[in-house]
Amino acid sequence: MSFLRDLGELLRLRDFRQLFAVRLLAQLSDGVYQVALAAHVVFSPEKQTSPAAIASTMAVLLLPYSLLGPFTGVLLDRWRRRQALLFGNLLRAGLAAVTAVLILARVPDWLFYTSALSVTAVNRFVLAGLSAALPRVVPARDLLMANAVSPTAGTVAAAAGGGVAFGVSLFIARGAGADAVVVVLAAGLYLCAALAARRIPIDLLGPDRTQVPPRLTAAFADALRGLAAGLRHLASRRQAARTLAAMGAMRFGYGALTVMVLMLCRYAFTPGGGSSGEDDSSGGLALLGLAVGLSGAGFFTAALVTPWATRKVGVTGWITLCAALSAVFVPSLGLPFAVAPTLGAAFVLGVVTQGAKIATDTVVQNTVDDSYRGRVFALYDVLFNVSFVAAAAFAAAMLPPDGKSSALLLVVSGLYAATAVLYAHAMRNRPFVRVPRG
Repeated sequence: MSFLRDLGELLRLRDFRQLFAVRLLAQLSDGVYQVALAAHVVFSPEKQTSPAAIASTMAVLLLPYSLLGPFTGVLLDRWRRRQALLFGNLLRAGLAAVTAVLILARVPDWLFYTSALSVTAVNRFVLAGLSAALPRVVPARDLLMANAVSPTAGTVAAAAGGGVAFGVSLFIARGAGADAVVVVLAAGLYLCAALAARRIPIDLLGPDRTQVPPRLTAAFADALRGLAAGLRHLASRRQAARTLAAMGAMRFGYGALTVMVLMLCRYAFTPGGGSSGEDDSSGGLALLGLAVGLSGAGFFTAALVTPWATRKVGVTGWITLCAALSAVFVPSLGLPFAVAPTLGAAFVLGVVTQGAKIATDTVVQNTVDDSYRGRVFALYDVLFNVSFVAAAAFAAAMLPPDGKSSALLLVVSGLYAATAVLYAHAMRNRPFVRVPRG
């Protein structure tokens, strides 16, 4: 595979290896921590989980990425990036340890969520620092390859971290103690990421100390003006704007169905409705782990299928087809409210959602001017995560306690169908056209 070949070539570079180790450990830790939070909120035998609690957790995990993202670069251009990676991971290790204590102490939910929010907020700086440092550790000719390989490997590491958390949880009796153990494991991995960052020379990752950054207030104002300019540029690029709108709608549907699957695994698919003790919640957690694994397999399949599919039906045609397939498979697999069809739906939705996202990335990359591309992708990031959180809130308002809602499935299916029809109409006689890179 070209991915493995490219990775092998990059790993010959010592500086890249050091930065890559930090990324893998940091994102592995993220996967463990996020699954630990989900397990505590959804599968603790002591809790009667509600869709609203799940929506709150998703907001805590995702909104900091969106709201802080456009401004992290302002600070990272003022701090040594190696120090940001070192102290950012140390801070996350300490905050994760605090989260474990709060879980054991059974504190009010708002205090628990504040701790979790602090960890994920710092995470935004760490990921931005890893991206900003990449040009300092690879030659310019290899930067495009590194930008493709490194984040992909980090995503795989995060998924592996989630698998580790699921595995550890299954071997410990469910309860606050088990959740705290997994959070402590995440804290230990964050500490390992900090130690890996400490091995990097302090000035290797930049920024250039000979350049004086602008005043902080001016830099933040510039960031806001930049986002506004990016939004205006996006409005003038109809292909990109319409494609992002379609992706936002599909992401909304995926978010609503994610909450439904969480509730089904916790209650409807668990013997006794999850009310009879530890074995019930452990079974539900195992089932959720299988659903997540199948969805991840769908993501991987999408990476293999999408290049072939776009050659057959075109980039915008593939997005339309993904939305249409979702409209068909959501009710046909979801309405029985049975385990096997639901797991099949997790795989299919993984394929079509990631397939549409890959195609959307391609449209945005090739129809937006290079000088605006970073700002448009920042807006894309906001849309992607806010759509997911809004969907969770919408699902929380519709779902019954056991997660079985034919109405929600039909609404989401209708949303996918409307997206397919409206996007196909909007892009009719407007074939995807690549623009020269700036």
